Amino acid sequence: MNIKSVRETAREKLKGFCRVCPQCNGKACAGEVPGMGGMGTGMSFKSNVEALAGYRINLRTLHGVKKPNTQLKLFGQELKTPILGAPITGNNFNMGGALNEEEWAEAMIQGCLSSGTLGSTGDAPDPAMYKAGIGVVAKAQGLGIPFMKPREVEEVFSYLRLAEEAGVLAVGMDVDAAGLVTIPVSPKTKEEMKTIIANTSLPFVLKGIMTVDEAEIAIEVGAAAIVVSNHGGRVLDYTPGTAEVLPEIAAAVAGRIPVIVDGGVRTGVDVLKMLALGADAVMIGRPLIIAGYGGGAEGVALVLRRMTNELKQAMVLTGCQTLDDIGMDVFF
Repeated sequence: MNIKSVRETAREKLKGFCRVCPQCNGKACAGEVPGMGGMGTGMSFKSNVEALAGYRINLRTLHGVKKPNTQLKLFGQELKTPILGAPITGNNFNMGGALNEEEWAEAMIQGCLSSGTLGSTGDAPDPAMYKAGIGVVAKAQGLGIPFMKPREVEEVFSYLRLAEEAGVLAVGMDVDAAGLVTIPVSPKTKEEMKTIIANTSLPFVLKGIMTVDEAEIAIEVGAAAIVVSNHGGRVLDYTPGTAEVLPEIAAAVAGRIPVIVDGGVRTGVDVLKMLALGADAVMIGRPLIIAGYGGGAEGVALVLRRMTNELKQAMVLTGCQTLDDIGMDVFF
């Protein structure tokens, strides 16, 4: 199995829901929601990619960095790479249905674990989709992060109980899905989020933070980590790219909780850029969909290993021995 064969197989299985473009930049699939595109004009998706592309990197080779270390500790787990799998569901209506929810979750979770990192599972209109992901994480000794939508509070409680019973490592909510019309969801007040987080002993991750004020709220209500994310550009047109808002959010959080980011990350060099902008780790979505559809867990692991090796090479060529060494001085 290699990247070329994975992409060829994925192109067949994804049935045009994703074209597996040479560059995954949101242009060919703009407006294709459901599907793999960005909402409306697709500008939010495109902004994620363009914001990262706008940063150039200083090349440095007169130093002693020869074997960089990409390890980090997250939710008590020692990870070999700061690249995590993002929560993804809706195979039937977003990806053509060649894989069912359990098969997809298995590819994500097992592919991530075999690469020394963590994968996530997601939530969709049918509660069975969330449960399928939970079941896969449970079989993996709880080593995964199930995410739920911002459903009604009482329903959230029932979802939390399922996660706790499965013994998962952490649980999350993609609060940026609050405007979806296919699920009974809504924005959450500060008081509601406090109540939700107080009702579980699991570390709780808030995904969909795009402003400093909401990062502060996340900390205040007890979030164990945040994910800077605009939902892959799939919920609101014309948002900034995540790389544009990440630096001020990371500066405001100032190490109090981990800051994770997604959006437009396609290579290990992109990972380096996001870490330099203040993230502790990144999440990957669309590239792992192609990997999972094209090669199952092995395909996911293949892409994650390649991106980690690209990150290591970029660290060597910028003089960064550890992830903590990656800062704004890598930029031109």
